[in-house]
Amino acid sequence: MVLDPQTHEKLLKKAERPAKLAEVWHPFYKGKIEIIPKCKVEDMSDFSVWYTPGVARSCQLIKEDLDRGSVEALYTHTNKWNTIAVLSDGTRVLGLGDIGPEAALPVMEGKGLLFKYLGGVDAFPLTVSTKDPEEIIQLVKWIQPAFGGINLEDISHPKCFTILDRLRKDKEIQIPVWHDDQQGTAAIALAAFYNALKLVGKKIDEVKVVMYGAGAAGIGIARLLVAAGVKIGNIIMLDSKGILHPNRCDKELLKEKYPEKWEFAVNGNKEGLRGGLDEAVKGADAIMALSVPKPGTIKPEHIKAMADKPIVFALANPLPEIWPWDAEEAGAAVVATGRSDFPNQVNNSLIFPGLFRGVLDVRAYTITDQMAIAAAKEVARVAEEKGLRKDYIVPSMQEREVFPREAVAVAEEAMKTGIARVKKSREELFDMANYMISRTEKINKALLELGLIKRPPEVD
Repeated sequence: MVLDPQTHEKLLKKAERPAKLAEVWHPFYKGKIEIIPKCKVEDMSDFSVWYTPGVARSCQLIKEDLDRGSVEALYTHTNKWNTIAVLSDGTRVLGLGDIGPEAALPVMEGKGLLFKYLGGVDAFPLTVSTKDPEEIIQLVKWIQPAFGGINLEDISHPKCFTILDRLRKDKEIQIPVWHDDQQGTAAIALAAFYNALKLVGKKIDEVKVVMYGAGAAGIGIARLLVAAGVKIGNIIMLDSKGILHPNRCDKELLKEKYPEKWEFAVNGNKEGLRGGLDEAVKGADAIMALSVPKPGTIKPEHIKAMADKPIVFALANPLPEIWPWDAEEAGAAVVATGRSDFPNQVNNSLIFPGLFRGVLDVRAYTITDQMAIAAAKEVARVAEEKGLRKDYIVPSMQEREVFPREAVAVAEEAMKTGIARVKKSREELFDMANYMISRTEKINKALLELGLIKRPPEVD
């Protein structure tokens, strides 16, 4: 595809528009989420039930139940069953780096909005003024009584691996902990990869994959790809210093400080490649990039050096490593980015709302890789049923049916593997997920119609 200068300029302006709108719309609303009552309050006498003296009875019932070793009353008398924390220290925010907890707050609020609108989940943004992984782990332990789950967000590596792995293994933690930058990005990338492979006619256990970026998302994707069937030896991973291999000059540092990278240095790259991206891409079937958010990071000549019908996922945010039209012009068969204003958005917003909906509806203790794979397969199935095309390998967020279907798939996997506190039928799970999601849509529409949510100003 060859673009004329006018079309090229038009596409660039389209890519820049969300940032212009954000400058005006965010301060217009002064935040994106708020807490509103969900119980009946017709007059002040109702507070005798919701607060003192009536609330004391709920407290007693919860305490009595806990003394018997049960959490049933806790989940039925409070909103714990539907509330999660979106927890971040602001050290790895989008493609912006370490901008701190205050500057990270708009992202966590946005995450909360997506959780509520797409999954019916009440998500509380919680940015914290510590960068110490031990303090973050302890904080999760302290706050778990109030939440049904924890979504870790925008935490720098390598500590993000330490925090997640420790919390998932800690027997004191009785609620699911999920790191969306690792697991959510991995699950939606896997969903898109399933369908991209179908389009180009290649098998998951035969393809050579270049993983350009060894941060939380890159390693998270690589790990899930391996769990889903990609041979680890067929993954060539690169960090800022080049291809990972066991004889790198910084191997002792990798062993000590970056064991997740070292895993792929030792077990990946079966060809023993050395060098940088120029060497890694030769004959590769796919490249998944989460590196520098700057078009030109991946060059057309890199794509031309790949195998027949190459798959290119340029997933850096807020800007992809190569503009999709440039990738297609260079010969890419399927191109995906992380942006909503281009086709094939590989966005974890298609994963975490529906996944957490399913997790919360069966009160799962944890979230396993197999649950993430179940979510990926269901998302891929929704798109496949509608007809795959090179510009349609995953559904968009507008295709709301994906979220309740995903919730059911995840909940069923949790029940099958024995990590669900409650069991429900497929019909019950779907009805619950569909109700919770559609309820939020109806509330938002009603508030807009009543003028309680005002329309934002126009922006040229």
